[in-house]
Amino acid sequence: MPEKNALRIVMIAAEAAPYAKVGGLGDVIGALPQALEKLGAKVAVIIPSYGNAADEPVLAEPCHDVPGFDVTLGDITEYASVFQTSMPESGVAVYLIGSRRYFERGGVYDDPLTGEGYSDNMERYVFFMKAAIELMLRLPHSFDIVHCHDSQAALIPGLIRENYGGEEKLARARTIFTIHNIAYQGNYPAEALDLAGISPHNFYPFSPFEFWGQVNFMKAGIALADEITTVSPTYAEEIQETELGFGLESVLRERSANLHGIINGIDYNEWNPETDPFIAARFSSTKLSGKAVCKREVLEYFNLGHGRDLKRVPLIGIISRLANQKGFDLIAEAIPAIVEMDLLLVILGTGQQYYNDLVSGFAACYPEKIAARLAFDNPLAHKIEAGCDMFLMPSRYEPCGLSQLYSLRYGTIPIVHRKGGLADTVIPYGGNSGTGFSFTEYSADALTQSIGEALSVYSDPPAWKKLMMRAMAEDWSWETSAGRYMDLYQKKE
Repeated sequence: MPEKNALRIVMIAAEAAPYAKVGGLGDVIGALPQALEKLGAKVAVIIPSYGNAADEPVLAEPCHDVPGFDVTLGDITEYASVFQTSMPESGVAVYLIGSRRYFERGGVYDDPLTGEGYSDNMERYVFFMKAAIELMLRLPHSFDIVHCHDSQAALIPGLIRENYGGEEKLARARTIFTIHNIAYQGNYPAEALDLAGISPHNFYPFSPFEFWGQVNFMKAGIALADEITTVSPTYAEEIQETELGFGLESVLRERSANLHGIINGIDYNEWNPETDPFIAARFSSTKLSGKAVCKREVLEYFNLGHGRDLKRVPLIGIISRLANQKGFDLIAEAIPAIVEMDLLLVILGTGQQYYNDLVSGFAACYPEKIAARLAFDNPLAHKIEAGCDMFLMPSRYEPCGLSQLYSLRYGTIPIVHRKGGLADTVIPYGGNSGTGFSFTEYSADALTQSIGEALSVYSDPPAWKKLMMRAMAEDWSWETSAGRYMDLYQKKE
């Protein structure tokens, strides 16, 4: 469509790669706007400016269209500075909202000294949401779509309805709210509404803002946005029908006609074994020899596999936030059986201290079989995806998951718990069909049985090569997902 008639979209989120990334949300906000731009949309992104917590230096300048401004939070007035840049090799404008009080810290959500969330996260993200709306009002153009992501932007549809409905720039905008992980809802005391400037008359039992006597940011987003999305069709069903809705099942069922499951894509410019700058040798589905070179590099890095026949012994990788959601309790129960199998295991990740200690314990107890690095290390993540034969994701629940999509692209066969996006993206092995292995029952026996099935196929090199080639032929790029979002943006009310 001609640019003057282009659909104008603003994405509002707490993180976006490459500026700040904690999890999959950062990857999505870093990639989806650029995919939408290729489809003819005009997209802007609004995120906080985290200063010292940013993943890499942000080459941004003070916004030439909007000077800084004050934001009122109850009795507090805080100055919002506004910076502007563009996403690499695109026209996507990125606006970063700065605050000395709220964002000049060492972490994004959590204090790196304690590993716990900042005690004033409620204030921080109410400030961010109000500042984002004020910024939209000050920009020289209006937006057709205001797309808010997760709890840190979830009050925006309610704020627009309650406080900004008369603003010409927002009067015709449709609001979209995306749930990336419903477990993180933003539950805070009732004073959150006072900080936001929303009338206390809106806080009563079963109102959009009330949840068991507290303000629930995510509930408000679900109840008040024009449309709701989440990051896979299966997860959209699960959060309406099971305990995976974390208490919001009935609210989601009430909005089921407006709830859409859209699988995340991945950026094949970054995750591509044919061009990846981080790996020891590049390879493709028609020229796989480089994968063996990558495997040796990973084993040398982790000091594993000495004296072993590396063609016969598979290497399994795990790259994960170390948290209860990710299935490490299951791995702990299954470890005695896993180490009896003829395999090697490497783990990369960091998270909750309990699971950091648990993973360190695995490596200490079984140094000839298991190695771990407790860190976030993007280059090493690429090396593991390229060098492993299999990738283990036994998540208790998984809204979408990205690592299994990276693994498919690198011919690193996923072994997954069949939940959420893992069920939607990994096709169970069936001889001449399938792209991975999965188990339905959340149990150590089911996990070890699935690993055993993968090892059995691995022992048949021709069958394994066919499986790898099917996996690598899958297309999980952003193009299809962005098209589905465009359809939703243009949906008639």
